[in-house]
Parts: sequence; structure tokens; C-alpha cells
Amino acid sequence: MIYFVRHGQTDWNVLGKIQGHADIELNEMGIKQAEELREQFKNVKFDKVFCSPLKRARKTAEIIYNGQIEIDERLKERCNGTLEGRTKKELQKLPDFNSLDNNEYGIETLRNLNERIKSFITEVMEKYKNKNILVVTHAGVCIHVKAYFEGEPTERNFESYKLKNGEFLMYKN
Repeated sequence: MIYFVRHGQTDWNVLGKIQGHADIELNEMGIKQAEELREQFKNVKFDKVFCSPLKRARKTAEIIYNGQIEIDERLKERCNGTLEGRTKKELQKLPDFNSLDNNEYGIETLRNLNERIKSFITEVMEKYKNKNILVVTHAGVCIHVKAYFEGEPTERNFESYKLKNGEFLMYKN
């Protein structure tokens, strides 16, 4: 099984700020969420653990798993350019986050995000077939992981696939 975990909560999550590549730490609730995940996974023997290089994902992975964790750049959250640190309410106009090639405000294109996620999943599925894999990453990545395994949501409503902090997806590999 492959377990895709969204990192625990940060203060920016609480404030509704757009994170992206901004390297924000877990808050107290985020640490608690990671500890709850550790408890949920206590009977799972992970053969391999991967995580995003960003602090909030690394700390979540370290709390869940006491062992070697491989950092993989492909698991980073989507870069949100100059929107990072701002709330959606502060913005007069939001970019079309679902457009494949939109890079307005310096956001990473959806095409690029999907390519790096697909690359990661394909590699892990081939290399670790029938193994228990833990992957700690971000909301945007998990949305597109879910779309990869389950198909795109109706009317491309990707927001409906968004995990809460400390939630996870599980897929057979």
C-alpha cells in the first residue's frame, strides 16, 4: 500500500494564507495531528518513507516514522509565486489554478505539477510493488495524486479532492 499524507497544520493554514514553497513550520495542532497519525500507523511496517523537503512535511514525517526518510523534490507543494503569504480574500483576482498552462503571478503550471507527481508515482509503483510506502506531502500534491488514481473530479472541481491537515489517502501498489 502507498499512504499519501498531508502534513499537519501550520499557522498559515489557520490564517488561510497561501503556502506553496514558503517553508512554514508545524504549529502545536500540526504536531498533535502528526502524533495521531503515528498512532494510526503503529501497526504498519513501512518499507520506505518519502517526504517533501519543506519543514511542515519533514516534521510530520519525522513524528510518524522513526527511521530513514528520503527527501524528494517532486513532493514539494505547487509553487504559488507572489501569491504565497497572502489570503485569497486579499486578492482582487485569483488566477485559474485549474488551467494546465497558467503561470500568472509566477505560479507553477498545473502541467508541470502533474508531470512531477506522475513521475514520482510511476517510479515508486515500479520500484516498490507490494511494499508499504509512506509519502508525506501537501494538499496540492494530494489533490493530483487522488486525480491520478481515481480520475479527475466532476467539472474539474479539484478543491473537492483537498485533504485536511493530517489526513491521508491509501492506494494499492
